Amino acid sequence: MAFDGGFLHTVTNELQQAIDCHIDKIYQPARDVLVLTLRKKGFVKKLVLSAASGTARVQFTEQKYENPDTPPMFCMLARKIFSSAKLVSVEQKGLERVIEFTFDTANEMGDRIKPKIICELIGNSSNIILVGEDGKIYDAVHRSDIEKSDRMIVSGATYQYPDSQNKTNVLNADLEALANEISNLKNEDLSQSFLQTLEGVSPLVCRELANGNSVIKALQKLKNNLLSGEFVMLCKDGGVPVDFCYMPITQYGNLYNVKQFSSPSDLLDAFYFERENLSRIHKASADITKLVSNLTVRARRRMAIRQKELEENRDREDLRIKGELIKANLYAIEQGSAVARVQNYYDENLSEIEIPLDPALSPAANAAKYFKDYKKSCGAVQSLGALIESDRQEIDYLESVAESLARCKTLADLAEIREELTLGGYTKQTAKKQNRKKQQPQLAEYKSVEGYRILVGKNNMQNDLITCSLASKGDMWFHTKNIHGSHVVVFCGGQPLSDETVIFAASLAAKNSKASDSNNVPVDYTPIKYVKKPNGAKAGMVIYTTNKTVFVNPHTEEGI
Repeated sequence: MAFDGGFLHTVTNELQQAIDCHIDKIYQPARDVLVLTLRKKGFVKKLVLSAASGTARVQFTEQKYENPDTPPMFCMLARKIFSSAKLVSVEQKGLERVIEFTFDTANEMGDRIKPKIICELIGNSSNIILVGEDGKIYDAVHRSDIEKSDRMIVSGATYQYPDSQNKTNVLNADLEALANEISNLKNEDLSQSFLQTLEGVSPLVCRELANGNSVIKALQKLKNNLLSGEFVMLCKDGGVPVDFCYMPITQYGNLYNVKQFSSPSDLLDAFYFERENLSRIHKASADITKLVSNLTVRARRRMAIRQKELEENRDREDLRIKGELIKANLYAIEQGSAVARVQNYYDENLSEIEIPLDPALSPAANAAKYFKDYKKSCGAVQSLGALIESDRQEIDYLESVAESLARCKTLADLAEIREELTLGGYTKQTAKKQNRKKQQPQLAEYKSVEGYRILVGKNNMQNDLITCSLASKGDMWFHTKNIHGSHVVVFCGGQPLSDETVIFAASLAAKNSKASDSNNVPVDYTPIKYVKKPNGAKAGMVIYTTNKTVFVNPHTEEGI
């Protein structure tokens, strides 16, 4: 990624407009992300400070971040020091990936102090550090290991800047002298000479500078773009972001689509937010995903054992026949025999068979034992059939939960699935969760061309809510055919739906299903009055009749 010192310089320039703002709110939505709401007359912005590996950056943002119910200790400390503090300066150290925010505020004694928030955006070593006016560290999101680190990033230590690479800042250099220095380096690849010499430039920028430019023109181009950037994002077909920069990128030809932005923060919002959000959800759901996977494996193994046992009881009629044959030949079987040779009158050829006996039992007792084993086998077959069906339903349910987990986009969505599993007895509810105020589910809502309201469930509990509580008999219900996914309901009150609305609702069902990446997905639809929830069925499980089927491609536009 090209969040290098040069890009940080363009962001630093943009952040100057926040000077004289006061901090209105401080949040910590993730362990290594801090969000500050900055406010002054006619100006309100949210500032994101991220030290997360792979997404380290600072920027203004328009995105909404979900915050934990209980603020982390680092957030509480930041609030204690910086709440209502006035931002007095935003400075970058050269073109290094270090930016510091200096504030003016009062301490507990009422004395004016100027604490700092220093962000080091250096790959896996990125950090957010709270530093006092005296240079002493209050705390950091990533504290250093005393035994392994040369720099002490711990509470009470004196802050030291990261070691400089002693490269040249193009903004302050004599360009002709710098061009000669670069030209004299004996590198076969000119981009490596730029990378070796220039401060704050990424390999992407160095390749672009070396792409058809003379050294002096390349340096002038770099300086001009640092002073007045042109912010571009490279995307694959389908809009998947690949990289970004503060200058036009021509080295890839037509391989990627180019999208332009008016500011670096707008670009970073588009590039990072969705990726960062999915990463946060993935980390938060790791334990529940593992639980659901283990439960599914366990249920499959249990069902396989029961199916094998059921198969072993398929020949139970043979037990009854042997009992009958022993009973019919009691007079001919000697006491203490280990085997009885009798004529099988159940066979049309009246063949002779050998029946194993227990020598310790009388012939009559052996017959009774065979009848007893027969009845036991019949009971086992009946109970095993019910147990196997129960296993099958549980596997089906757990797979639907796994599918809902894969589609989680917010921590609230994840919390609902956790609650669902708790209510189902799969997890235990902690005292902390018991005391938590229950929040209303955030249903996905759309509108049809006729103006009908369309609701889409994000998980099994929402599916039950939409289908069994909110919908009326005349509303239309949609679900992918034999594929795990969301319930979709068009609230039409029994009015006929246009073909366009049917296709739209069906495409929503396809998009919110396990077949979201497929084409020609079969979707069943039927009025709600034909959708029933069996007694004792798990969340989201229903049966339906009198349905029609339509084949659609998954919906691709954002909902309203």
